[in-house]
Amino acid sequence: MATPEKLHEAAVRIGRSNPQERQGASKYLKLLDYSVLQKCIHCGMCLPTCPTYDETKLERNSPRGRIALMRRIADGQLEVTQAFGQELYFCLGCLTCETVCPAGVRYGEMFEHGRADIEQAGVMRSPQRDLVRALTLRWLFTNPQALRALGRVVWFYQASGLESLVRRLKLTAVLPPRLRALEPLTPRVQRQFSDALIRSVETPAHRKHRVGLLTGCVQDLAFSHVNRDTADALLANGCEVVTPRAQSCCGSIHAHNGELELARQMARRTLDAFDLDRFDAIITNAAGCGTHLKNYGHLLHDDPLYAKRAAQWSAKLRDIHQWLVEIGIRIPAAPVPQTVTYHEACHLCHGQKITRQPRQVLSAIPGLTLVELPESTWCCGSAGIYNITQPEMSQKLLGRKISNIEKTGAAVVASANPGCSAQLQAGVREANKAWRIVHPISLLAEAYRKGLK
Repeated sequence: MATPEKLHEAAVRIGRSNPQERQGASKYLKLLDYSVLQKCIHCGMCLPTCPTYDETKLERNSPRGRIALMRRIADGQLEVTQAFGQELYFCLGCLTCETVCPAGVRYGEMFEHGRADIEQAGVMRSPQRDLVRALTLRWLFTNPQALRALGRVVWFYQASGLESLVRRLKLTAVLPPRLRALEPLTPRVQRQFSDALIRSVETPAHRKHRVGLLTGCVQDLAFSHVNRDTADALLANGCEVVTPRAQSCCGSIHAHNGELELARQMARRTLDAFDLDRFDAIITNAAGCGTHLKNYGHLLHDDPLYAKRAAQWSAKLRDIHQWLVEIGIRIPAAPVPQTVTYHEACHLCHGQKITRQPRQVLSAIPGLTLVELPESTWCCGSAGIYNITQPEMSQKLLGRKISNIEKTGAAVVASANPGCSAQLQAGVREANKAWRIVHPISLLAEAYRKGLK
């Protein structure tokens, strides 16, 4: 087992900066409750579960190595450097380490504060990176009207045949190498977004509960049909569904990429959209967003205007699978014979500790045969925008996931996160497979509809 002294030496080696590098002192890690930073007992149980360490076998690419580095930065023993930035952005943030940690280390909290330090110190800055972050994180994902306008443009490009023509003529060859590699990852944008598919209030014949439904940002554009399916599944289980119009991004992408202040702004905006006293629960169907949404109480704990509401929000926030199991799933009337395997989104199983409930939802569908996926909890390489920022590592993880899916013999792959679904769909196209990538709740909603025929 690595001793604290050896980990300190390794951290110092990682943290030494080139004299020509930009560097700065910590702001966010320094202010983090120190008990969060000192929980790691250096046991190494996280090592075999970490995808980046598994690939490189380098201590610096492990949770233990990164924690040692973050602790030294918080202590003021090391500066925030470009090397630190590169290391923390090589991390997937999959939170597998939290699941196996016997000491209860809150790695995700350290990870977000570490990335916030990187951004405030400016050690990764470049004109191109600054422009991309300004257009996406600070403008597009804070402006739902602009995001939906872009979605409509992308939908037209895909639905009109222009995308197929561009690919057939190999016109993507003129793109810069990075964009050329990313083009196949573009998710299919839906013709109608959530507000067009779901009325603001929908009431079942026999109402037992009233819930608020979150529709998301990317989920709204590329998976609005999943939002419709979620509403239908809730209605079938006696829930009145209230869906506020033109919802904004929840702030997950901002927190994950070092924009903690902006994440707090987006959290306040989301809280303002819901009258919490009216609802038995607030429902999310996107795993990555759900982990962040459940953290609003902590994120805004020192906000004098929002702290109480944020705590109430966290208490009422439920993942859709979690909620249906909690209230008791109504079994669909008609069988739907199919063989399904289930990929566990990292932030559902490791972030929210929800693993049993999606399987219960799938098992409730008559005729469905569930085949366990080897390494079901191993990251697929999507990890927010990781497939954009770290395409090589992302593709290795995707190839491993596709290989494991093939072993199951299943024709349907259930996935409960938009990022995972888009990543898996790209892998299916690349592998020329006919597998269907679908949300577990969509399978349940389909079964309910079949029972009505």
